[in-house]
Amino acid sequence: MMDNLRAAANHLVLKIILGLIIVSFLLTGVGSYVIGGNNNYAAEVNGQEISRGQFENAVANERNRQQQQMGEQFSELAANEGYMQALRRQVLNQLVDEALLDQYAKTLGLTISDEQIRTAIFTQPAFQNEGKFDNSRYNAIIRNMGMTPDQYAAALRNQLTTEQLINSIVGTDFMLSGEMDELIGLISQQRLVREAVINVDALSASQTATEQEIDDNYARNKNNYVTPEQFKVSYILLDAAKFKETASDAEIQAYYDQHKDVFTQPQRDRYSVIQTKTEAEAEAVLDDLKKGADFATLAKEKSADIISARNGGDMGWLEPSTTPDELKNAGLKEKGQLSGVIKSSVGFLVVRLDDVQPAQVKPLSEVRNEITAKVEQEKALDAYYALQQKVSDAASNDNESLGSAEKVAGINVVETDWFSRDSLPAVLNFKPVTDAIFNGGLVGTNGAPGSNSDIITVDGDRAFVLRISGHTPQSIKPLSEVTEQVTEQVKREKAEREAKQDAEKLLTELKKGDGDAALKAANLSFGNVQTLTRGDQSPVSQAAFALPLPAEGKPSYGMATDANGNVVLLALDTVKAGSIPEAQKNAMVQGITQNNAQIAFEALMSSLRQQAKIKLGESVEQQ
Repeated sequence: MMDNLRAAANHLVLKIILGLIIVSFLLTGVGSYVIGGNNNYAAEVNGQEISRGQFENAVANERNRQQQQMGEQFSELAANEGYMQALRRQVLNQLVDEALLDQYAKTLGLTISDEQIRTAIFTQPAFQNEGKFDNSRYNAIIRNMGMTPDQYAAALRNQLTTEQLINSIVGTDFMLSGEMDELIGLISQQRLVREAVINVDALSASQTATEQEIDDNYARNKNNYVTPEQFKVSYILLDAAKFKETASDAEIQAYYDQHKDVFTQPQRDRYSVIQTKTEAEAEAVLDDLKKGADFATLAKEKSADIISARNGGDMGWLEPSTTPDELKNAGLKEKGQLSGVIKSSVGFLVVRLDDVQPAQVKPLSEVRNEITAKVEQEKALDAYYALQQKVSDAASNDNESLGSAEKVAGINVVETDWFSRDSLPAVLNFKPVTDAIFNGGLVGTNGAPGSNSDIITVDGDRAFVLRISGHTPQSIKPLSEVTEQVTEQVKREKAEREAKQDAEKLLTELKKGDGDAALKAANLSFGNVQTLTRGDQSPVSQAAFALPLPAEGKPSYGMATDANGNVVLLALDTVKAGSIPEAQKNAMVQGITQNNAQIAFEALMSSLRQQAKIKLGESVEQQ
């Protein structure tokens, strides 16, 4: 599969992009995943290796994806070793599944050609500008996705192959017309019912509760009458955004002198290329150029690199770090100079040097505002971190209050009102802060204030020092405080039991055919007919759809409890077939078919895994 992916990226423009990415890997310290390093593989699937580099890059991509999706929450998860190990296992399983899927697709003769990959890229609306493929837009988007062209081509190939497999499975799954009609009949069925409601609230008002019943109920349900743990916190908040510094001319000049390499634009060269598959084709192109043929026209007509060909062979400005060796070694020094035929890994090239831009250092006047902002920011951060240290020392040396830290910080101490774990003030709602408050280490004894915390940094630009100035542990409210609540609960429970007993007696009489007199004696009657559907998830509707079908002229009876706790007698008079719009019916068929296809696809993957010979690499087994 990787051979196919390499072929898909076998164009000079993509090599240049890959060069850019490899340079960035080296600068960020992950070059060993791409170049050299340990030869140990991550896994071997039926003899096909998944390299460590491929695995680590996939892990990095998944980390980046989750970071963008979850933001700060992911930073907290990433600190959990168990979570990161699970993430790595998940990524490795995905790579193994991709390998199995690729192998299975080959046994079925399913292939995605390089031309299909190119077509998919060129026709993707996200890569187009005014309806036409935009190479710059394409490069920018896949860079923002954290992918190289190779990786994007691989992901696209896997997606298209998977779609082929799924489509072949979906194409074999269908529902018979009779099956669908029966299912729709059940789903759209309507039930016409009447209700007789025994009001539990009314019964509860007439109940009494003895002292013994109240005591027993309180003893059984003490955990329902809990006063949560309460905290009161004093804190000082340092905010880096409030630190303002100015940069002197001397500081600006010094920064510029020390960082001239940052403001230096290296020499850039602009090339045009024509790529051919054979040396003879390249020789013919070179002859035409020497005879005066237009380079751009020939590139559009002859070049096998369809991306650069669209631009008349123009590669744009290239720096030394991103210029392919084939161009560097072409020996081109003068503007307009043509190379000979160059053999390369992508075929044969004819290259022209279009322009040269010498290395140049940007003048201070051009970058002054940038440097000023940088120096001021660095000075502000230095001041912020220095104050953090002073406040930390003061809070540590005077552990009886935040008074000393307040004087050093020049910021007033703030004290919160009482709060519980469920009512945390928004200003303190940061995990490192809540951990410090709730882990017990800062709580004093017997309700006395605790000790000062160390500096607690959040989001990189804010810091707290705090102390718990008041604390009350969780406690059970005494019966004297909740007697009224417990009494009402006792009366309610007695009313519910009485209502259910009465309903069961009435239900027995209704099923015997003597219900009218029994209902009248209980001062109850059935109300008007209501139409219930399966879409209604209320307890009464669910109970109605659980009743047996009524006999002709004879209702089917049942009992339910409604959302308010009342006991409801049900009389099911009629069951009617419903209908649904054609569009909804089609969507239902499609959803069921896709669900069945998904089940079949998962079963296929399970079978492939069971039959496969999968071996983990040494480094992965040790994790």
